[in-house]
Amino acid sequence: MHKEIIINSSTTQNRVAITENGNLVDFFVDHSEKQRMVGDIYLGKIARVLPGIRAAFIDVGLKHDAFLHFSDIGDRMEALQGIFEDEDADVDVEDSSNGNASVNVSVAVNTEIKTENLRQSQKTLSESVTAERRKERSETAQKEIPKLYKGQELLIQIIKEPVKDKGVRVTSSISLPGRFCVLLPFDNKIGVSKKIVDARERKRLRRIARGIIPENCGLIIRTAAKDQSEEALSGDLKYLVKSWKEIEEEAKQSTPPALLYKDLSTTISVIRDLFTPDVSKVFVDSKKLYKEIRNYVEFIQPALLDRIELYKSEEPIFEAFKVDEQIKALMGRKVPLPSGGHIVIEHTEAMVVIDVNSGRYAAKKEQELNSLKTDLEAAREIVRQLRLRDIGGLIVVDFIDLEDEKNRKKIYDEMKKEFKKDRAKTAILPMTEFGLMQITRERIRENIIQSMFEVCPFCQGTGLLTKKSHTIHELEKWLTRYKIEGKKYKSLTIKVHPTFAEVLQRGTISTITKLQFKYLIRIKLEKDEKINPQVFQIFSTKTGENLTEEYL
Repeated sequence: MHKEIIINSSTTQNRVAITENGNLVDFFVDHSEKQRMVGDIYLGKIARVLPGIRAAFIDVGLKHDAFLHFSDIGDRMEALQGIFEDEDADVDVEDSSNGNASVNVSVAVNTEIKTENLRQSQKTLSESVTAERRKERSETAQKEIPKLYKGQELLIQIIKEPVKDKGVRVTSSISLPGRFCVLLPFDNKIGVSKKIVDARERKRLRRIARGIIPENCGLIIRTAAKDQSEEALSGDLKYLVKSWKEIEEEAKQSTPPALLYKDLSTTISVIRDLFTPDVSKVFVDSKKLYKEIRNYVEFIQPALLDRIELYKSEEPIFEAFKVDEQIKALMGRKVPLPSGGHIVIEHTEAMVVIDVNSGRYAAKKEQELNSLKTDLEAAREIVRQLRLRDIGGLIVVDFIDLEDEKNRKKIYDEMKKEFKKDRAKTAILPMTEFGLMQITRERIRENIIQSMFEVCPFCQGTGLLTKKSHTIHELEKWLTRYKIEGKKYKSLTIKVHPTFAEVLQRGTISTITKLQFKYLIRIKLEKDEKINPQVFQIFSTKTGENLTEEYL
């Protein structure tokens, strides 16, 4: 398999495409106006504790307060995938040799606190949360909550980007990712990525980890560490320990809300997490970004330096590698399938709905086999589209109906097989008798559509505009009410969009003329391109007073 990373840099954004044999399999956009936030560490202050939803809201200085669910207090291993967005997040965790594993939790910090006191506070609240989790198994679980209170200062890390009107989601389990390992402060656990399957290599890496792990810290060995030397892992860990000490010092000197640590940009984090030995080349069309990536790779893994190449051709890099045409298809509502069928992807407030259609495909086989072939193609394309568009939350797929239970099982098995390539956590239910399949996929950041497009100010994202005939009807209702309640002015100015004005002026006897005779009001039509095509604004021609809301 020929795998490449292609990076396009412009004035306002960086775009990163990952291709396998020329096919786009992952796509990331790094905006200057909206930078990546996952992995950032803040010193925050609790704004509200809501036991009813088992959560607290943390003031971290952003537009919306951060959301901390009680399950994210000390729940380190489940938070890893959200923090790294990496295939290595699925780990096999074992206690380290000292056997004193503790759960990392929220840390109360103030300007006078010392490092030892910081760790003691961590341990005290950890014991509270551990006790709470034991009680959750009892009948009184819902009544017990961690000892959190308004105004308490916490050290937290972002695990999910804000989506629409929702703030970031955070965890108190701080984790610092490196190239080969992940540092877990205040935790004494050692984990090795499950993607390293060789038993001898796992044993070797675990032995190295026990030898280099700092006191009162945990360590996760990532997939990239396979076959790496102890010196390479130790060097990576030293950098992470240095970063953590700087965060501790910053925490002691800061007043919440404060940003203590900014994770790498999307582009560099892709290089850190996905530039593995199976990637044959990295192409970059910006000299500045090329040097930045080379400097970073030279520090983390010099052996891969010769695979980074500066793209110098005049032809745009995404056009040369045929990535642009695949991105255009990615943005479409309708996605074609190889046999002539297609899928339609619709976003709603509650879920994403995907419909599978056979289209023009109708081979000389029985209907069941036709439907099965189309559904299998759709299953593979749906998983690819979910990854590419980074769609999360609840997804419902309406497949073409299949009569045979064995065929429905084939679609389910195909979906499960394809989802193994996905780094995000997913859950999938078998197909129902109605051909529906329910999927949940971890939502970490805004999907590609949300990050690249804005909601239309006219239709508010519905894709529908009010018909001109209905708007004229609303205008007549306004004039009727104005006449009944006593005309204040005999001359009115109606301000509308030029497309609506054209409809009002159309015909031998225009609609606007008919309205003037019917209501015995002199009407002046004024065009304004900035106004919503679905609405109208009415003013007194004499005084300029806005009368729209008064008689609406």
